[in-house]
Amino acid sequence: MFTGTAIFDLLLPGDSRSLKAKRSYVRPIIAVLRKLEVAVAEVGEQDLHGRAAIGVAAVADDPSHVSAVLDACERTVAGRPEIELLSVRRRLYGAED
Repeated sequence: MFTGTAIFDLLLPGDSRSLKAKRSYVRPIIAVLRKLEVAVAEVGEQDLHGRAAIGVAAVADDPSHVSAVLDACERTVAGRPEIELLSVRRRLYGAED
């Protein structure tokens, strides 16, 4: 069994000056990522209005499948025109970890 995680550091548009406005950008991204059958949540920067950190996790019996799922998640987030993807931190965990 292999587990992969990715944390996406996002820069939100300038009009996200309130937490309500921030949620209007983050919630649709989380909803789209859930369709890729991964666990997903906002994992950081909750109290900053213009930034967000979204984490995803995938589990599979093959490391290449985990990588493919995380690649799809990254393409999905990077393809959102309303936000800027600043960085992605990925890790792959094997049975020995």
